[in-house]
Amino acid sequence: MKNHAITWLGLAVLCSPSLVQAHVSIASGPAVAAQTQVVTFQVGHGCEGADTSGIIVEIPEGVTSVRPSTSDFGQVDVETDAAGAVVAVHWEKDEASILAADGQFYQLELRLKAPDAAFSSLVFPVHQTCTDKDGNVTVVDWVGEDESDETVEPAPVLHILPARFAGWNRYTLDSDIDDLSTYFADAEIVWRGKAAYSVNPNTLDLIEATEGTSSLGSLKKGDEIWVKY
Repeated sequence: MKNHAITWLGLAVLCSPSLVQAHVSIASGPAVAAQTQVVTFQVGHGCEGADTSGIIVEIPEGVTSVRPSTSDFGQVDVETDAAGAVVAVHWEKDEASILAADGQFYQLELRLKAPDAAFSSLVFPVHQTCTDKDGNVTVVDWVGEDESDETVEPAPVLHILPARFAGWNRYTLDSDIDDLSTYFADAEIVWRGKAAYSVNPNTLDLIEATEGTSSLGSLKKGDEIWVKY
């Protein structure tokens, strides 16, 4: 284990967003609140033709039971705070495993327990290290929390869904939801009063064609909704 005192910068040349070709995202889809599950991080590319040689994933507060799996990177370490909680996971290739050029994508897995916070989102800052054939090192920080901010690379985001049963489920929201597709992409239909939403365009057409029913565009904290899965 590594302790919480670590410096990610200063060991490499920091690459600006305009020069970066990589993209780090969560490929496993949403998590379920208060449940243990496997979350997969996908590293789409290296940096300007250089292979990815290391990944650091910061663990946000509220995430527990973190256990990483080994991968093509081989070595994996966890970084903990003074209380023993995992605050970051480090994957790092040995020198012999680094490719001469950027030709692969990678998937890295964490088993973790999401917090009991349905209809919320967690940001996982990621620090990507790339090493070219001459041994030059570049670090890219995927830490942006606002995708509209073009001055910083966006961090992977994990959306948290509530536990559900097949059929109808009733929920009361603890926060506003502006983009319903974020949390209801796999729902058949969402109802709030006489307004309804569905990601299915055919169902949406039926909603709009039904007298006395309107399309549901957003939700507010305190709304009671019925969702069919």
